[in-house]
Parts: sequence; C-alpha cells; structure tokens
Amino acid sequence: MKKRMLSMAVVAAAFLCFGSDANAQKTTKLFNGKDLSGWNFVVDKNSVPAEQVYSVKDGVINIAGQPFGYMYTKEKYGDYKLHVEYRWPNGKEKANSGIFLLIEDPKNPFPNGIECNLMLDNAGDFVLLGGSDLAEYQGKSGQPRPAFPVVRKSNPDSEKPAGEWNEANIFVKDGVITVYINGVYQNTGTNKVKEGYIGLQSEGKEVQFRNVTITPW
Repeated sequence: MKKRMLSMAVVAAAFLCFGSDANAQKTTKLFNGKDLSGWNFVVDKNSVPAEQVYSVKDGVINIAGQPFGYMYTKEKYGDYKLHVEYRWPNGKEKANSGIFLLIEDPKNPFPNGIECNLMLDNAGDFVLLGGSDLAEYQGKSGQPRPAFPVVRKSNPDSEKPAGEWNEANIFVKDGVITVYINGVYQNTGTNKVKEGYIGLQSEGKEVQFRNVTITPW
C-alpha cells in the first residue's frame, strides 16, 4: 500500500510539473474541428459505411455507438500527453465507450491495444484488448485469462452528469500509461509497447468528443 501511495505521489508531481511546462511543448490537434481527415475507421464486419458511425457537426465528433468499432490515428505516437473531452448527449444509461492507446494492430472490431474505459462508473479502468498486457494485471490463479482483462481504477468515479463535458488527460511515457478523469488520478499501467495508434471507440451508445490534442512529453 505504501509503495502504491508513493507511486501515486510521484505521478501527481510529474503531472503538475508537466502542466507548468506545457506551453513550452508543441501541442497538435488530432481532431481539426472540421472533419476526420486525420483518422482511419473500423466498423464491425464492415456492416455499414464508416460515415454512418463517425461524423462531425459543430466542431464535435459524433460516434453512433452501433455498430461496434473505432476510429484511429493515421500515425503512431509514443511519449505524450493526450487530452480528450467527451460527453454522453442522450443520458448515461448503459453509456459506454473508450480511448484506445498504444494500438499495435488495428484489428476488427477490437485492436491489440490498451483501452482507457469511459464506461459509466468505470471511467479510468484499463481494458486489455486483443492480447495486449499490462504488468499491473493479476489474473486469478487456476482460471483462464478472460477475453477482456481489466485493471481497475484507483478512485471513485469522477465523471460529470450526463450532457456535461468530461476531461481525460492521459500521459504515456516509455510505455507507462497514467490516467486522470476530470483532474482525478485514476490509474497507472505499465506496457512493454512504447508507441502505437490512438483510437476513439464506438461501443453501444452515442458519445461525443472534442478538443482531442497531443503534446510530446
């Protein structure tokens, strides 16, 4: 427990130091506010055209939630701060989506990568997709590995009410992922993978994203 608390303190200090130096870094808009020209798209079984799932209106990315899938960057990234704002426009019941990190292989419909879960009451959990792994994951002895292993977040849910914008700030450094939801520390995961694509998920419920930016760290 003491080791965990010390780790959190170090992460918090790093977060504050980075924030004070952010203006010295070059922040890039992954979403230009106009279109999705910087992204690729995955739709489960290619059942509908991507534009029926992923669209832009009034400077906001709209993801329908059905079919399952995700949009992902055309470039891979490593060692960065990722800032993403998201909200549930139609209420929180069964609200679900995620931010995909360090994607190695953009498979359909789930990539090999780490999901920062945005699901109601679980924002900040890590979900290990497509055979990916984190050092913090501890499977149950004598039981097979689940299809979607989870590393639970550290603190109570810090989401805002439905319709309000939430902020996810995610730091990736040498494969170590640290997540804050609305300024509250939630999770740290250690990955052997150092860089990968970044994705935004379609998973059952309409979700909106805006101000998706990345800053080298």
